[in-house]
Amino acid sequence: MQINKHFIIVLVLCRFGQNDAFTFIPTGSQSTLSTSTRKSLALEMSGKDNHRARVEKNLEDMMDRDWRLFRAKLVAQEAHDAQLNAERNQKRVSDISNDHDEKQAKQEKFGNIFAAFFHHKGNDDASIFNGDNIGTPESMIPDMCEDPFVSKDELPVLFQPKVNVNKHRWAHSLSHIEPGCVLIANEKLGGVFHQTVVLVIEHSDVTGSTGIIINRPMEGNLNKIASETQSNLDLSLKLAFNSSPVTYGGPVMQEEYSILHGYGEVEGSKKVAPGVFVGGSEQLMFEVRKHYMSSDQALFVKGHSAWVPNQLSREVSKGVWYPASVSSDFILRYAGAPVSDDDNPSDLWADILTCMGGKFQEVAKQYSKKGDRRMMP
Repeated sequence: MQINKHFIIVLVLCRFGQNDAFTFIPTGSQSTLSTSTRKSLALEMSGKDNHRARVEKNLEDMMDRDWRLFRAKLVAQEAHDAQLNAERNQKRVSDISNDHDEKQAKQEKFGNIFAAFFHHKGNDDASIFNGDNIGTPESMIPDMCEDPFVSKDELPVLFQPKVNVNKHRWAHSLSHIEPGCVLIANEKLGGVFHQTVVLVIEHSDVTGSTGIIINRPMEGNLNKIASETQSNLDLSLKLAFNSSPVTYGGPVMQEEYSILHGYGEVEGSKKVAPGVFVGGSEQLMFEVRKHYMSSDQALFVKGHSAWVPNQLSREVSKGVWYPASVSSDFILRYAGAPVSDDDNPSDLWADILTCMGGKFQEVAKQYSKKGDRRMMP
């Protein structure tokens, strides 16, 4: 049975309108379409899929659906609580040494609670129109009193967060390796990995690990570097992303290029971490040509790093690397991520260590000198 050519085109376009990520042109109908028509439809189809990927990424950002950020808040809260406990223990030792009358102190606290509570309630009607505390959670225990059984910070009714984590700038150490984490080189590590930050793309005890260095920007843009060195980069990609930055990714297969970006999970890309993607260069090329994406929002990575099974875990156990979870803006520092006044834009290695605080901050102060831009092999 013959199928009308126009009916096939309408059918394909109707599938596009469904916003289905798995839209395709039926194999049997391709022969009835001209080459130019097939290319045009393929371009339109990819554009719709890419748009959806971008929208999903933006929605994820708006809804704060980065589970790593949630974990970072828990880590910061634990550190804060540990510090509070240490201060309280120190205060208890000091109080015991003073040998004060605890029984008398508790009786005074009970009196303060009732006195302050009724005094607070009595002034509600008179002071409410002053505008104070309107639209904010009100504590059941007034500021002027102290509960003998529980501190004010421990009352959930206050709804006050103890620790604030900057979404743009956060980092904490990890006790394990996971895809999407970074490996911060130990200050004593030399060679091509000296003071590098490696983004872990894959990690498995069976198949090994792969990663890319993200803080070794090379001199010149993609067009210049790919033209002057051995490269397997497609000419169309080189022309579309001619002004994109390039980083040295590692000593393995340096003639090959990968692409790091935060655009969205387009076809051919892999989501390494929330807001961070690797691959999908052909689809991103369409976005650049349509001016939906700027070429400086993509970081091309020349070569990569690789470890055989258990090699990376062994190196971490010996202290060669500091595994850490960091914000997407840290990872995409050279892929168009915003830079704030608090950042050190020329030294990502030291910037992340400083953000981690404690002993890591001291390492950054003592050893950071050269910065990210340096002579590469």
